Amino acid sequence: MDLSPIWLTLKLAGITTALLLFIGVPFAWWLSRGTSFFKIIIEAIITMPLVLPPSVLGFYLLLAFSPQHGLGKWLHDSFDVQFVFSFQGLILASVIYSMPFMVGPVKSALQQLPAALSEASYTLGKTPWQTFKSVLLPNIKPSLLTAIVLTFAHTLGEFGVVLMIGGNIPGVTRVASIAVYDSVEKMDYAAANNYSLILFSITFVLVIAVFVFNRYRAKSPLG
Repeated sequence: MDLSPIWLTLKLAGITTALLLFIGVPFAWWLSRGTSFFKIIIEAIITMPLVLPPSVLGFYLLLAFSPQHGLGKWLHDSFDVQFVFSFQGLILASVIYSMPFMVGPVKSALQQLPAALSEASYTLGKTPWQTFKSVLLPNIKPSLLTAIVLTFAHTLGEFGVVLMIGGNIPGVTRVASIAVYDSVEKMDYAAANNYSLILFSITFVLVIAVFVFNRYRAKSPLG
């Protein structure tokens, strides 16, 4: 059994989750502060991957970053960067496609925190960023963990988006979900079952870990 699709999938999920942790969490904090019409539009755009067919998002990413025209041509000619049919393209597509799974839970958790927490921090001379980092984030650990696991697990199972922008290049863009599809197409059900079982097991363990952590935290006297 060729395990390279599994390792490539884990690598993609890890990088995507790390990037979204760095980008999505501060973005969720910004969205949680106020309800301007501009923020509503931005949040709607971020949420679109939840309702759009993955192939639609993948198709437009394929058009946008094609090295033959538009933005993709400019990136290729100016910086020798190509997102289409490359691992970088998988990362870009995964970050966009999995962003609502990071931003949504964190934003909701931040909005549920009492305003007194921030106000007390401000009276002590803390800046909004210091308040977010040192006061608010420690109080949303369960939601943050949930967002991390959801993002990682969702990236593991991506198919339509990664197929459209990455194709099926062994060792480069052939992730596990594509390997499952490819194995079924070849009627190699044993290989398809092996890939599926590994993905199922990893995802199941991750979800169980979140449930156990949240239940333990709920029973802890420190909350």
